Amino acid sequence: MAAAVLLVGGGGYLAASGATGGRTDGPGAAGSGATPPPLALDGRSGGNGVATGEPDPYGATYAARGRLPAGPGSAPVYTPRGEVGEDAVARLARALGVAGTPVAEGGIWRVGGKDGTGPSLTVNRDAPGSWTFSRYAPGSDDCAKGALCTHDPMGPMGGAVSVSRATAAAAPVLKAAGLDDAKVDASQLMGVQRVVNADPVVGGLPTYGWTTGLTVGGQGEVVGGHGLLAAPVKGDTYPVLGAAKTLKLMNAAPKGDHRMGIGGCTRPVPVKDRFERPCGAGTGTSPADTATVDQAVFGLAAHSVAGKQALVPSWLFRVRRDAAGGVYTVTYPAVDPAYLAPAPSVGAPSGGAPSGGAPSGEPSTAPKPHTVKVEGYTADGRELTVSFYGGVCADYAAAAKESGGKVTVTVTEHPWPDRVCVMIAKEYVKTVRLAAPLDGRTVVGADGTPVPRAEATAPRPESGAPVR
Repeated sequence: MAAAVLLVGGGGYLAASGATGGRTDGPGAAGSGATPPPLALDGRSGGNGVATGEPDPYGATYAARGRLPAGPGSAPVYTPRGEVGEDAVARLARALGVAGTPVAEGGIWRVGGKDGTGPSLTVNRDAPGSWTFSRYAPGSDDCAKGALCTHDPMGPMGGAVSVSRATAAAAPVLKAAGLDDAKVDASQLMGVQRVVNADPVVGGLPTYGWTTGLTVGGQGEVVGGHGLLAAPVKGDTYPVLGAAKTLKLMNAAPKGDHRMGIGGCTRPVPVKDRFERPCGAGTGTSPADTATVDQAVFGLAAHSVAGKQALVPSWLFRVRRDAAGGVYTVTYPAVDPAYLAPAPSVGAPSGGAPSGGAPSGEPSTAPKPHTVKVEGYTADGRELTVSFYGGVCADYAAAAKESGGKVTVTVTEHPWPDRVCVMIAKEYVKTVRLAAPLDGRTVVGADGTPVPRAEATAPRPESGAPVR
């Protein structure tokens, strides 16, 4: 069930609801009537708050303009499970125009780009199947044929394509990713590139934070993208609160001094519906500052549950910061707090785990450090600068090992613990200092694959100091 309400003055409202896809017969397994296990929602603090990043960073109080809807009464949590199969990867690769057969390399599937050139698609084998795609190697046009390939295809040439053309270019990719019925927004521009953001509909409900983003270049082709390939699976059903009670909980949650946007002043893709304090702005705000909620939609929002990403029943509040506009979205879990696992106490022993998490004696499900693919490098004397894609809720460290005629560079991702984070990717650079200048030596990644040399471009943000 997708329930939306447009709030108007005087206490009246206009409500619209779709089919009952989100409503269930009651808590527990679908149709069973059983009591579900406590939901181990990570990042809870003192019984009310959820993880940093939600709700508003400024400590504002939210006030509804008019009445708020009651919601469906109960709704399921959706979690990604299992592995992404070769067929699903091959289907996505064909839609993106990546030639080759998927090859399993440890925990990922890789198609194309083995020699550091040409289109490249990587997909995590474990659900939710996070994937990234790049049509061109960093700093390369990979265009040996045709008059249209005399420029850098990622460079500023001409203007962005129209919304309709970008949407048409993205459609086959979205279909291959199982997102035929996704809510699509192609209004975002990044220079001369247009970004098509697609939010899936799961169980008849809109989603937030589970976005697939496709970048369409000036020639009308998809030149980059990221998303989640595994479809979330329906899990336990929980009683949910109405929008008014959820809003009250959100207002009572601890207000931290952090930004709304994931990653602070970095600009991840997509950035639609994210409200970020301008970089360099002050951090204080008046306790009396009030933001107006003028629309509430019941849906599913991405949260970390027992160390893994999940779609949790939530209210999606449309907020107007001021009369001049400033519309953004804030989400808050709608699950009745009585059905949430207790927040761990500060200093509590780590031998046990709340219900819904990893049982005592079993390995933790928290994300562990792992290596990421290095996309390109530049060299200046003894300084080697590498570029790579990563998430926005992690720290990154780069190291180089010099031996003979090659330099092996390794970038390690260290995920932040207990962090609710939208699963999106952005480009980072890190610089390591060599014992001697590169001087013609080959640069390879941790897996031994040659890393392509990138053309020198404008500086990009280092990954070492994101705003947390």
